[in-house]
Amino acid sequence: MSVVENKKAVLSGHACKVIDKWVAKFPAEHKQSAVITALTIVQEENGGSLNPDVMDAVAEYLGMARIAVYEVASFYSMFDLKPVGRHKIAVCTNISCMLCGGDKILDYVTNMLGVEVGETTADGKFTVKREEECLAACAGAPMMAVDGHYHENLTPEKIDAILDGLE
Repeated sequence: MSVVENKKAVLSGHACKVIDKWVAKFPAEHKQSAVITALTIVQEENGGSLNPDVMDAVAEYLGMARIAVYEVASFYSMFDLKPVGRHKIAVCTNISCMLCGGDKILDYVTNMLGVEVGETTADGKFTVKREEECLAACAGAPMMAVDGHYHENLTPEKIDAILDGLE
């Protein structure tokens, strides 16, 4: 078994199908253009984070230099290079949200969960992933994203309901 075949084995059949669908959208010599989608699906299948083995598998599958995959994974905030909780929380604290109490919302979330920004709860359920610079929902400030879903016009009561409703 070659190194490429061995690394491809790290990717599930489902991941390969999704990646191949995206690769087909680009000219053959530009299949690396599917790297963001490839990293996204592999991160989902890897418990919410990326590690060198899965990033190397993506590089091999797309015929890219490993460092190029690492650069993409480390540049975009949607990728996590260390294990995270089942639910990722990002609280916006940019100007509109800040003026509407975004800093208080962030404090409420971290105090309620007993973690700081960048930390995961002891039960592995939540990661307060980051204090977000802007989530582009200024009209609904203050807001946060939980697992990529936006929640606007937040109050402590709304936060309790949102987080209590997650498994």
